Amino acid sequence: MKLHEGVSGAIGPFEQYCDGYGNAGAAGKGYISVLKLQTGKVEADMDEVLEGIVSYDRAETLGTYVGQINMVTASSFCGLNGAVWGYHLARHEKIAAGTVQPLFHRRRSDGVEVPVYPVEPLLEAGRALFGTVEARRFPLLPGAHVNCAVKNHTTRGPTSVWCAIGLAIAEDRERDANLFVEDAGDAPHLGSDAERAQYLDTLMDHMASSIIRCGDDSGVRYREIYLGSRIEWVPEGHVGCALTCAPYVVLARKAVPAAGPEALLEMTIGEWKESVLPAGA
Repeated sequence: MKLHEGVSGAIGPFEQYCDGYGNAGAAGKGYISVLKLQTGKVEADMDEVLEGIVSYDRAETLGTYVGQINMVTASSFCGLNGAVWGYHLARHEKIAAGTVQPLFHRRRSDGVEVPVYPVEPLLEAGRALFGTVEARRFPLLPGAHVNCAVKNHTTRGPTSVWCAIGLAIAEDRERDANLFVEDAGDAPHLGSDAERAQYLDTLMDHMASSIIRCGDDSGVRYREIYLGSRIEWVPEGHVGCALTCAPYVVLARKAVPAAGPEALLEMTIGEWKESVLPAGA
């Protein structure tokens, strides 16, 4: 499926709300992947189950808003009928301009050096689409069933909870899927900001290696990788949750510019905002 066909088919039935991929009423067979990373913590004053529920819910609602949905765990590929918000369509300005600087490079098995970029521009694009709990734009339909590439980890303090996401872009999108790698956990031995930063640097290195190895397993060559992480200290008497997810969605109708869905492939995220949002929104 051509990229423009997938995007044209990724429009949902609701005016103001995005919806989960595969639900009734979509324009076609396409879907959009949106990236989110977040941590959340709560006071440990209930019981283990309830504290886990609230800390997970807090991670869903802080930052990019993905609250009030039935998150269904799916595997981790954005396929031939998929596209990544902020990368393929409504491109972040820095990605469109080619000004994102690599964090490092990782060599493929054929000797090609693959640039590894920070994922922040894609996270910013996701926040621009869904909005925040205080300023929602085109959030997911409350109660929607939404397939997500997702990992989460919940634990009691004192410890650091962390989450990370990687996106690898396939060289041949007519043949191969783009890959998501998600990870989450905790590290009680990290007592300082410097130790936490070093831990995440090592994690990014390992995630890049895992992506290259996954590509080798399926005979897929990735041309670029985007990586990012979040970490938060959870003190004693609190429960923390780290959540990494990439919902597979169809777009709200009002999120589509007047020129039609294919116009999104030529727009930056700023141009998209100007085309669909009220002035100053």
